Amino acid sequence: MNKGSSLLIEDVQNDFCSGGALAVPGGDEVVPVLNRYIDLFLEKGLPVFASRDWHPAESSHFSDYGGIWPVHCVQGSEGARFHPELKLPDDLVVISKGMDPTEDGFSSFEAVCEKGLSFSDSLTEKGVRHIFIGGLATDYCVKYTVLEALKLGFSVTLLIDAVRGVDLKPGDAESAIREMVLAGAGVACLRSLTE
Repeated sequence: MNKGSSLLIEDVQNDFCSGGALAVPGGDEVVPVLNRYIDLFLEKGLPVFASRDWHPAESSHFSDYGGIWPVHCVQGSEGARFHPELKLPDDLVVISKGMDPTEDGFSSFEAVCEKGLSFSDSLTEKGVRHIFIGGLATDYCVKYTVLEALKLGFSVTLLIDAVRGVDLKPGDAESAIREMVLAGAGVACLRSLTE
């Protein structure tokens, strides 16, 4: 973690946490860990990004319209809000994805920030070359974001203690971690970054 690094918090939204429309098993468990990562990055003056699913009410992503997922993270809904215990910084850069009703929008590299910049351009603007990523879910949005980042030439570290998977099929999350590592992602945990 040095200059040129940033933290990306992937989709830690109410609908993906306990009681949500598409709750990830153990999704809430990432919140206190991510709060410690947020503190760590802020102490070092490094930027923090948070992605969010920001779907229109009608989307081919949803089972009602041909997809496989229940309706979740609809723009402006309570379910689309970030988890209330996530201690997001004032200078957080929020990036929104899944806004196209014809696309799933798994990767944060399909997202834009409030200024309209793509995520990739937002990273470049802040001089970021190394992304540390935690959040939800390991086997979907985290995986797609990590693989796309690596393809685009970013270095990536998966924060293994701050991710949880959907596991539609048992073992999906473990397979996703293997796939990310084989593609070139590093793996770290809070202890390894603070010792």
